[in-house]
Amino acid sequence: MNRFLLTSAFLLAAVPAAFAIEQATKPVVWPQLPPKAPAANIKLVEPHLHVNRAGKGAPRIALTFDACMGKTDPRILSTLVDQHIPATIFVTARWLRTNPDALAVFLAHPDLFELENHGQNHIPAVDMPIKVYGIAAAGSPQAVTQEVKGGADAMLAAGIPQPHWFRGATAKYSLSAIAEIRGMGYRVAGYSVNGDSGSLLPAKMVEKQYAFAKDGDVIISHINQPTHAAGEGVAMSILALKTKGVQFVRLQDIPEQGDDDTTN
Repeated sequence: MNRFLLTSAFLLAAVPAAFAIEQATKPVVWPQLPPKAPAANIKLVEPHLHVNRAGKGAPRIALTFDACMGKTDPRILSTLVDQHIPATIFVTARWLRTNPDALAVFLAHPDLFELENHGQNHIPAVDMPIKVYGIAAAGSPQAVTQEVKGGADAMLAAGIPQPHWFRGATAKYSLSAIAEIRGMGYRVAGYSVNGDSGSLLPAKMVEKQYAFAKDGDVIISHINQPTHAAGEGVAMSILALKTKGVQFVRLQDIPEQGDDDTTN
């Protein structure tokens, strides 16, 4: 009897050990994780824009300026007014709130200044949630619409005529956002010469950029950074182009052609 009990106890003790050995030798099966969503294939474009060339005679160039937020550069504004040089100014709702005096100058010279839409909050017109140059994009079609509409509403409230052009922050767009903006009745304003790289270039580099401009070019610069050296370069470059006999035009004055379906 005692031998039977000892044998039974040994067998019972061996069962857990055998089970443990069996489990240890089985391959480990980890829980299946859901597959990662593929990275969105987002194509952004930075459209070019040209005005019709003059051909013979003085070259034709369109000066365009972004007034993103902050203040106004008096070096650029006074040069444009004093030299009677026309330009297209893209303003945001944010800039309008803090620059009533500069706006009054623009409105007092309708023969010189064409005011157009740069958006409500200066966010890239991209309808997917990404960042462009570190700036969070609108992120959805509804947010793109609000950025455009909010900018236009602020302009109308400030006494500016209905805008016909839109330029988004960073000047980069998704193709679907371009189609959306065009569906709202706007042309999308690209450019062909980057005059100041976001007002970050030193004055001498700005002058070199402007010197590259030729007949039919559209130059983009910024008029909202009065403390940056770039503004000095812009003012000097405008005078240099005038000395060369350049014919300055606004976007509303002359036929133009943009790529990526921005104007057609």
